[in-house]
Amino acid sequence: MHRKPIVGLNADYRAAKKDSPAYSFLAAGYYDRILAAGGIPLIVPPMESEDDLSQVLDGLQGFVMIGGQDLDPRRDGFMLHPSVRSMERRRETFDRRLMRLIAERRMPFFGIGVGMQLLNISQGGNLFLHLPEDLAEAIPHKDLQDPAHRHSLTVVPGSLMERVYGEGEIRVNSIHHMAVDEVAEGFAVTARCPDGVVEAIESEMPDWFAFGTQFHPEADSASALDVRIFEEFIDGVNLRSREFHEMPMLVA
Repeated sequence: MHRKPIVGLNADYRAAKKDSPAYSFLAAGYYDRILAAGGIPLIVPPMESEDDLSQVLDGLQGFVMIGGQDLDPRRDGFMLHPSVRSMERRRETFDRRLMRLIAERRMPFFGIGVGMQLLNISQGGNLFLHLPEDLAEAIPHKDLQDPAHRHSLTVVPGSLMERVYGEGEIRVNSIHHMAVDEVAEGFAVTARCPDGVVEAIESEMPDWFAFGTQFHPEADSASALDVRIFEEFIDGVNLRSREFHEMPMLVA
């Protein structure tokens, strides 16, 4: 019997307030897409113990890092722009620890929105903090009047993005004001908006299946083609699991 891969998901976090307790939450689209693609989602809470987190990762075959509010640029040596709406500190601290462990393990990884941004930062890249100021020629990438705002996309031949979308006009949802600037070493841009803004990156390293999208294929505004990104991810996770189990064991 084929065993489905177990795929981790982090969650958003809201600290306790005067009238409500602290709680974690997650849009259902993330785990529904993993289930539909043939994986088993496992939600991982913001854990403080690295040993505990490592034990959890031991039981996973891949990880999807969800979107959310902004990373605090001060943690990467940059000034805080007034437009930045930082995520809760507990979540960001956990996400950064989680990203480091995933990278060390070369665990199959799919980052969405801020998840892709953290992938890029963690591996040595950086970000535009506010597109309207950093790229004057950029089209609007966040329409406050239309959460399902979509724009066109250009994909790189031979990439995972091309396998998903093929040729022809492509449109994806867009709800961000930060974006990848310099791409981390070992990664390549595989999709851009016509204004040049990076919308997807993929690992070029043979030992790490990892990629990210700035847009949100898990959202209600996603198309049937967008959803295929999760199928490509699960296929990649399965392939790497088979390769791992087929590796010859070393005898001492």
